[in-house]
Amino acid sequence: MKKSTGKVQPKKETVRITLPPKPSAAPTIKLPTLPPAGPTGPGGTPPPAPPRPAGAAAPVAAQRTTTAAPMAPVTAQPQAARPAPVQRAPVAAAPTVSPLDTILAIAACVAGVAAIGSTIWMMMILNNAINS
Repeated sequence: MKKSTGKVQPKKETVRITLPPKPSAAPTIKLPTLPPAGPTGPGGTPPPAPPRPAGAAAPVAAQRTTTAAPMAPVTAQPQAARPAPVQRAPVAAAPTVSPLDTILAIAACVAGVAAIGSTIWMMMILNNAINS
């Protein structure tokens, strides 16, 4: 049994507040898309695809599955029904470095080494001044 003190305790009230919903994910960033024809080379037109022999079948992409399923035989399709071959974007040439860029890079390295050296030198001077 509980001891009664004779005091009446106030009843606690529950207060409900509405909060805005949490964002489900980070905001998405829209990236520009390539035109349907794909990128073109420096000449403005993509290089022509190599011709296939008339009896050759279209290449089939290998698919990884967990169970071994029999594959249907691939039949030759008419030329118009085949999908266009995927063309890769041309590789951009490496940017050239001018002599001015080289000189500025060397000057930045020298300035960095000088800053580190002067900081260590000042710490040594301060340490000697405290110890003496």
